Amino acid sequence: MTPVTQLYWARVATGIVAAVITAILALFQPMMEITTLINSITVALLVYFITYYIFRAVYKTKIEKQSKILSTGIGMYFFSWLAFFVLFYTIIIVATGNVPA
Repeated sequence: MTPVTQLYWARVATGIVAAVITAILALFQPMMEITTLINSITVALLVYFITYYIFRAVYKTKIEKQSKILSTGIGMYFFSWLAFFVLFYTIIIVATGNVPA
């Protein structure tokens, strides 16, 4: 696999991990409030930028344009985060019995 492909799939996997983290953190906030979603988006952005610096250190010599490290997989990161956040949050809410009436 090329380094760009590796980075792309690493972003997808990171999006799934961020979804697990934000779904668990969302349990400790009031349900059905917009602040829960905004806080989850903020954590997802924070995870993205933290991993950007990690990936930049790893792929610095392997990818010519440094801006490509920031932009590669950004859409799939947020799409996978959103899809898996909804999935995990729903599973956790149903499993714990906290379904709103």
